[in-house]
Amino acid sequence: MLPSKSQLHRLLIIAALADRETYIRSAPTQAEDVDATIACLSALNADIQRDKNGFKVKPINRSKLPRHVILPCRESGATFRFMLPVVCALGVSAEFHMAGRLPKRPLAPLDRELERHGIKITRPAPDILCADGKLISGEFRLLGNITSQYITGLLMALPLLSEDSILTIEGEVESVDYINMTLEVMERFGYTPGIEENLYKINGGSQYRSMGELYAEGDWSNAAFWLCAGALQGGDMTVRNLSMNSRQGDIEVMNILEKMGAEVVRSADSVRVSERKRKAVEINAVAIPDLIPVLALVAAVSEGETIVRNAARLRIKESDRLASTAATLNTLGANVVEGEDSLRIQGVTRLKGGTVDAWGDHRIAMMAAIAAAASKEAVTITGAQAIRKSYPQFFEELKGVLHVKYLEK
Repeated sequence: MLPSKSQLHRLLIIAALADRETYIRSAPTQAEDVDATIACLSALNADIQRDKNGFKVKPINRSKLPRHVILPCRESGATFRFMLPVVCALGVSAEFHMAGRLPKRPLAPLDRELERHGIKITRPAPDILCADGKLISGEFRLLGNITSQYITGLLMALPLLSEDSILTIEGEVESVDYINMTLEVMERFGYTPGIEENLYKINGGSQYRSMGELYAEGDWSNAAFWLCAGALQGGDMTVRNLSMNSRQGDIEVMNILEKMGAEVVRSADSVRVSERKRKAVEINAVAIPDLIPVLALVAAVSEGETIVRNAARLRIKESDRLASTAATLNTLGANVVEGEDSLRIQGVTRLKGGTVDAWGDHRIAMMAAIAAAASKEAVTITGAQAIRKSYPQFFEELKGVLHVKYLEK
């Protein structure tokens, strides 16, 4: 299985901020999101070399930081939201270049907190954001029901400041698994903030310390597509190189598929999913937004009505994923009703197949491809190059498994 994109972003960034060289052992990946993070770190003078076994990261030389950098974030929300506080903490003037839907995705209240602590943020063009100034330590506040990427960016950046800071998360925290992943990676580099419920006490002047070599886990978000394929008609799928102790929130896919009736067999580093009679369930999307498209596919051919709740955040992904999931599945013959923050999915026996668009969204493209396993006819996907964002070899691995046509445009 490919390395966890979420974990790899964090490992690469903190390795680039550490005291000495780090080797990140990892399965090969050419994900465009990971490439974006590497390009941004390289612009700050980190030296990152890739080989067949992982990444060698020589950290940023902070005594030779450039005064101004151009950071090509492409369509990667994680790259942009993680690197923005880091660059501000380093005091480097930065120009963030964005593509796709990323310039339209919200940045508040992170931008307001940065401006409140000494940063000037401007937008000279719709796809460019500039940040100038040096971040000032102090008390930072964020809401818990926003993307955890804002919280992660500040958690990684604030130890770089010379003085202590406090980060308070107000209200219920929705993406606690991703925050815990960040804290785990920080701990692997020798730093742990003080934690009191939703308050983080962060010591300024701290140093991330490299252990020399670290390992990147397999990606549960991408594994979910294969595991869900195993739950479909005639399915039986085993995915290896997965950690059963992972902090990745999308590990929950195993439990949800079991509730939907699939047979799920766990071993030390792999999962096998086999088809059994599928049934409707209720799914809370709060902590697992990336799983919803492919779980909605399984629900579309399960007996009864599945309800997906608390899914409003899907509207600000690479596509409006409530709209794109519903439209794609309905085109293929499903019965999905889109709500303001929900999906109601009345199961059918089988999908009909057909031609759909990827909506510029890697997870919609992969979901549509897996839908071929539940369709009478072939599935053709236009704009299928969207998968390069996270899983460039997806269709190569799919060949010989399903009858699917994919077209780039």
